[in-house]
Amino acid sequence: MDIHAKRPDWESFRDGCLNGESPDQVGARADRVLTRVRPIKDSVLIFSSGHFLRVFGALWLGLEAAAGKYFMLNTASLRALSYENEQPAIQFSNDTES
Repeated sequence: MDIHAKRPDWESFRDGCLNGESPDQVGARADRVLTRVRPIKDSVLIFSSGHFLRVFGALWLGLEAAAGKYFMLNTASLRALSYENEQPAIQFSNDTES
């Protein structure tokens, strides 16, 4: 079923998935991962779906989960989250060449 046929204004990062998680639920799940990752002082590798990682990146920067819609991630792309002057930052994103 094409969700836009029923709801032309539908956006996944605002409305969530039909019969699936809401944006708040995805954000809460990403926040739980952030809580576990932030104290680690070494590199951490996370594999997940693109939508989850987009929300994760937004929360990493202190933005709302819905801001994940602004961070594109292609299939099998890489992103490095880091810190600059002790502030969360994105080192690189959507890298498919590495």
